[in-house]
Amino acid sequence: MNMSEKNYDISVDVQPAYIAEQSDPGNNHFVFSYTVTIKNTGNIPAKLLTRHWIITDGDGETQEVKGEGVVGETPYLRPGENFEYTSGTMMRTPIGTMRGSYQMVADDGVNFEAEIPSFSLNVPKILH
Repeated sequence: MNMSEKNYDISVDVQPAYIAEQSDPGNNHFVFSYTVTIKNTGNIPAKLLTRHWIITDGDGETQEVKGEGVVGETPYLRPGENFEYTSGTMMRTPIGTMRGSYQMVADDGVNFEAEIPSFSLNVPKILH
């Protein structure tokens, strides 16, 4: 791979968790948090502009979430820098998936997308 292919490269790592204290399974209310680490693995600084999430529950119901930045911020990442934040979502089923993308702009004015790989949200099995 030559260097020009690596100019615009953002890696995204997500760690989801079930929030039992805020959930109410009897009323189909399941709350999950997710901690996201966004790292600039390219060689040009870039700023996160917007986010686009696709959340699919266990019934196949999909909701899309679009908005400016993440947690009220539009992080600017130099090569090698990362930004971590935690957010959350609510679903009507105990299992689902999330995926999406961040819209980025590099210092040279190029707009590009950073893909958020699909990850699972699920309530841990409780053993008695």
